[in-house]
Amino acid sequence: MLCGLVALVALAQLQGCAPLPPLEDRLTSVRLCDTEDTSLGRSIAPLARSHAGLSGVLPVLSGRDAFATRVRLADLAERSLDVQYYIWDKDLSGTLLLEALRRAADRGVRVRLLLDDNRTAGLDATLAALAAHSNVEVRLFNPFRTRSWRVLGYLFDFDRLNRRMHNKSFTADNQATVIGGRNVGDEYFGASHDFLFVDLDVLAIRPVVDEVSRDFDRYWASESAYPAGKLLPPIGAESASALEDAAAAAAREPAAVAYTDAVAGSTFVHSLLAKTLTFEWARVEMVSDDPAKGLGLAAPDALLWNRLKRVMKRPERDLRVVSAYFVPGEAGVEFFAAMGAKGVATSILTNSAEATDVLAVQAFYAKRRRPLLEAGVKLFELKRAWSKPSAGSTPRPGALFGSSSTRSAMKFMIWCGLTGAIRGISTSRR
Repeated sequence: MLCGLVALVALAQLQGCAPLPPLEDRLTSVRLCDTEDTSLGRSIAPLARSHAGLSGVLPVLSGRDAFATRVRLADLAERSLDVQYYIWDKDLSGTLLLEALRRAADRGVRVRLLLDDNRTAGLDATLAALAAHSNVEVRLFNPFRTRSWRVLGYLFDFDRLNRRMHNKSFTADNQATVIGGRNVGDEYFGASHDFLFVDLDVLAIRPVVDEVSRDFDRYWASESAYPAGKLLPPIGAESASALEDAAAAAAREPAAVAYTDAVAGSTFVHSLLAKTLTFEWARVEMVSDDPAKGLGLAAPDALLWNRLKRVMKRPERDLRVVSAYFVPGEAGVEFFAAMGAKGVATSILTNSAEATDVLAVQAFYAKRRRPLLEAGVKLFELKRAWSKPSAGSTPRPGALFGSSSTRSAMKFMIWCGLTGAIRGISTSRR
């Protein structure tokens, strides 16, 4: 046992000391701006003409609608797809969405996929196969130095590996984007047999889309974004069609057929295809962390919380916060207390201890509950919702051992001023 422990420590030291590959020869690419003549551009133009300078936003509440919107954008794209996520699971929805990216690349669409490396275990061969496509480039943010025994990397490289990229966006032709709280995984899209996340995305068009694309470019060009080819082992000829084969196999599964049929029957999807969706038009401001955080070099003022505080000082009447992972800290308590002192009614909704999937977050939040209440903040906690199937029935999607649980993963804020204007910012930390 002692020999085994020594071997593990030695392996961890090797992982901690192994250098990441150089980035000098990394290709440079930026968003494509001349996309008004694409089918998406032509469809959006008539709507935008009567709302000059404003962005169209539409909440996407249903997980199935969220999945369908991404697939539809991938299928409609003609020039580019810029896709950025923290989690991308190797499950039904993850496999089908990767296949949608591959189909787009086959049509000549330039695909850029940027994934945080923290949750890519088991995806190396698939990502390598996708990156081998001439129209696809895959980059991993803040990658592990070796591809196996990742947990050991934290022993000697914790400071760097603890800085993750939680951004989530899916942008087609620099004309339409889906941003918000959902990662890519069955639990986010209503296809899970374990549990479901209550989450929120926004489908957005026009000016804010270019802001999202600019932000993608910042992360894509950051010193923490490594081309997959520099990290992943080369694939053999037999692996080149692995993604297509896996997607075809997944699509034949009974659960997949039921899920895709439900997606196809969505009224939201029908409206999306018929171009009859009604957008809310508003001035939209996007904020995010400086990608230099991956190296620990971001200035405090360039991080999300400080940028949000600058924006949120504008509330005059009402502030409502929904956060699945709410850890305000002392500074956060002081901030929300100051809102109350200014007469701003503040309400916060987060997960209860029984509904959270990260108990450590709940422990840190619980310490701040009383000070927040004493400061006049109204706190609401989401309970876990259980639904047991009737005798003789089969568990519906979302079931775990005959029952299903629902948890919030939403993160958004709404605040009102004296003019009655409502502004919202979607943020994500999971």
